[in-house]
Amino acid sequence: MNDPVELPEREGMDYDVVIVGGGPAGMAAAIRLKQVAPDATVVVVEKGSEAGAHILSGAVIDPIGLDRLLPDWRDDSDRPLKTPVTADKFYMLHANGGIRLPNVLMPPLMSNHGNFVGSLANVVRYLAQKAEALGVEIYPGFAASEVLYDETGAVRGIATGDMGVSKTGEMKGAFTRGMELRGRYTLFAEGARGSLTKQLVAKFALDAGRDPQKYGIGLKEIWQIDPAKHVPGLVQHSFGWPLDNSTGGGSFLYHMEDNQISIGFVVHLNYENPTLSPFDEFQRFKTHPMIAELLEGGKRIAYGARAITEGGWQSVPQLAFPGGALVGCAAGFVNVPRIKGSHNAVLSGMLAAEHVAQALVADRSHDELASYEAAWRASDIGKDLWKVRNAKPLWSKLGTMLGIPLGGLDMWTNTLGFSLFGTMKHGKPDYASLKKLSEVKPIVYPRPDGKLTFDRLSSVFLSNTNHEEDQPVHLILCDPSIPIAKNLPDYGEPARLYCPAGVYEVVYGDEAAKTDPRFVINAQNCVHCKTCDIKDPAQNITWVPPEGSGGPNYPNM
Repeated sequence: MNDPVELPEREGMDYDVVIVGGGPAGMAAAIRLKQVAPDATVVVVEKGSEAGAHILSGAVIDPIGLDRLLPDWRDDSDRPLKTPVTADKFYMLHANGGIRLPNVLMPPLMSNHGNFVGSLANVVRYLAQKAEALGVEIYPGFAASEVLYDETGAVRGIATGDMGVSKTGEMKGAFTRGMELRGRYTLFAEGARGSLTKQLVAKFALDAGRDPQKYGIGLKEIWQIDPAKHVPGLVQHSFGWPLDNSTGGGSFLYHMEDNQISIGFVVHLNYENPTLSPFDEFQRFKTHPMIAELLEGGKRIAYGARAITEGGWQSVPQLAFPGGALVGCAAGFVNVPRIKGSHNAVLSGMLAAEHVAQALVADRSHDELASYEAAWRASDIGKDLWKVRNAKPLWSKLGTMLGIPLGGLDMWTNTLGFSLFGTMKHGKPDYASLKKLSEVKPIVYPRPDGKLTFDRLSSVFLSNTNHEEDQPVHLILCDPSIPIAKNLPDYGEPARLYCPAGVYEVVYGDEAAKTDPRFVINAQNCVHCKTCDIKDPAQNITWVPPEGSGGPNYPNM
């Protein structure tokens, strides 16, 4: 047996604050830190090839966070948001048409008046410029792969992943050891289902006494459409078809600048039918008469997918732990009925930064930021989530036709300071919701037509996804036998269907006879949505960061 190769020691750098993730929460935290503690040293490590490369959101953006962080942003010639919402439409769809819901019935918090349609990736790029101008160091293309702890068990920073490792684990000629980025405090802004956040939640029992976190998968395309059909600032949401009453989700369609629209679909990941494919439900949605007419003559120019936190108030874990804290979607601050999280991400980054700055002034380090944990529920973030806390549980328990109107009623009463339902529980985690194949009617999807509907591989091509092929697979199976021995007979191996990028396949030795099945992982297709880590019924798949800068390269998602 060969002796294990001894790795060279990592180089390291010390900062006051290390921020993991360069999304809206991470960038806002960095900017706010330098605003209130100009002498603090701050570094942001971002796994995407550049700021914004891995950012995907609808997006209709509530500017409350930007207004507080950078009050003069609207005066900038390069401001990232230029299209205000001009009209708000809500529809309940059926197969051949839809019923528009009167805006007057909508709770006031559902109004998009004063919001902007735009690209969250471009917002993040704008924030990155502002952060760097203040002296923040930003390292794109480096994935944080390990949490570092001190002798007391407190977080003392992170290590980035080694680069130049082969599939078999050998050091290639271009091998480069990861770096240690050590901080007095470390903020984790990894987004939904972050790999290090997941470890921290388990290590420090941050979810004790909380409901299970809930998730959805959001799929999005950008289309260039006929200028005659384009209405800048029009915002349209729907629920109902093509999903059945027991499956939560719905669509968004936003008219941006330059005759472009952002069109997408969200499926709640507590769905029960293992033959359901969120990707194909999205493709089917586009064939609806109201949507197909809009897209006719247009061109699809971008595609992507990302998991969304949906647990809200009941599921937010403890945010602070020795040496660090969670911010943004890592903490689960998405407002599900509004389909918005970026405003709370920015606000949480600012809130955490202010409490970190207080600790730095007091010459503290590596302790628990208990004041941040104590502050968020009374902040605008908490007020935002409190009013909608029952919308998701009502929808999940009662279905679309009853759950949505009751959720709307609850939001109305919450604006008056009370709820008929108290605070409802979410129940079981999403991975436990699947029924066996024998208990469901299989869903059969039509073949894509290449005009309105498309296959996964042509879609992944538009996401500009790229990974170094000769590297260890970043989708780890705890037990490699489970996909074929358990998931295939029980559920038809649902990874084939819940993955929006064609990463997982079951390949048969004899396709006609369906014998000799093998589970294949096409890791190079992965768009980093994290759905497999969430939905696998055996919790057998763990997503870890691939080699730095690998993954999608979204230009303006």
